[in-house]
Amino acid sequence: MKLICIGRNYTEHIKELDNEKPSDPVVFLKPDTSILLKKQPFFIPDFSDDVHYEVEVLVKINKVGKHIAKKFAHKYYDQIGLGIDFTARDLQAQLKAKGLPWEKAKAFDGAAVIGDWLPKSAFENVDAIDFSLHKNETVVQSGNTSLMLWKIDELIEYVSKYFTLKIGDIIFTGTPSGVGKVIANDKLKGYIEDKQLFSITVK
Repeated sequence: MKLICIGRNYTEHIKELDNEKPSDPVVFLKPDTSILLKKQPFFIPDFSDDVHYEVEVLVKINKVGKHIAKKFAHKYYDQIGLGIDFTARDLQAQLKAKGLPWEKAKAFDGAAVIGDWLPKSAFENVDAIDFSLHKNETVVQSGNTSLMLWKIDELIEYVSKYFTLKIGDIIFTGTPSGVGKVIANDKLKGYIEDKQLFSITVK
């Protein structure tokens, strides 16, 4: 399985990092070794002094597909989840300045939190899902999938032009504004609507 991640999919997040608004979705991959094991803490890596949380709505692919038209994309997933794309922001800045790939800053061990899953049928409209991240009981990120530049079905259409989607693949759909640094002993909890889908401790 692979983790397909979308960057710069919320306007306010683009602004907070002073990035350019892309003309197409920004796509990068994480290996399965980046998945944080269930019930394990997140350990801040020793190569970064500025690891940021980025909460994201996740989509799990349930059938094989390539060159999927937007009108058929809804048939390729039936579960919605929530996770964190941890980012070593200082390392990412160094790599971006040199025009190098982001993987060392985005795909290190433990950099992908995958919470519990909810059936897609639980939502009236997947393009209007409220979600949030709480750090130490304070809401630090909140978003709604209606604010995505590219909605879920559009992302599936776009990504499947380049990568065959396989059963179990997960798409990280991008983060809203409010990203920030984690420090040891932080408690991070993620919610879709009023349902808690993950809770992790930072070490």
